Amino acid sequence: MTLFHPNVLEPDALRKRLAPLRAAGKTVVFTNGCFDIVHPGHVDLLERAKAEGDVLVLGLNSDASVRRLGKGGDRPFNPYQARAFVLAHLRSVDFVTGFDDDTPLALIKAVRPDVLVKGGDWPVDKIVGNDVVLGYGGRVLSLPLLEGFSTTGLAERIRCGCE
Repeated sequence: MTLFHPNVLEPDALRKRLAPLRAAGKTVVFTNGCFDIVHPGHVDLLERAKAEGDVLVLGLNSDASVRRLGKGGDRPFNPYQARAFVLAHLRSVDFVTGFDDDTPLALIKAVRPDVLVKGGDWPVDKIVGNDVVLGYGGRVLSLPLLEGFSTTGLAERIRCGCE
């Protein structure tokens, strides 16, 4: 079975879809991550990121990119296609696009978001692409995380059978 959503796009197709939205004065927000097992912390962050503009673009790590992050040999638990499919169906997410690099810097340069958002575990000065976005007058935000939720913590509890 092939999982498909029309708003899971390659970067070139994404730029074409964003052009008329920008021309209409819409504010583009960008965030990124692995989103391996979507949990309430993810949903909360995506909702608050979307509130910072009109269009939310989610840059999603490829499977190879997730593996290089050192989150564990069994990660990602869900392949890119499944993660993208689930995320594209969230009401706060307008577009999902993937990246295979270790960081989303090239994708951020391509998308040129008006607002760059990461979770509060990232100080603004450590957010990849902050200098690029600030350099052309955009905003960079580190939004507080919903406490008690993390994919890594959830994976550890599942592995040990803990509550």
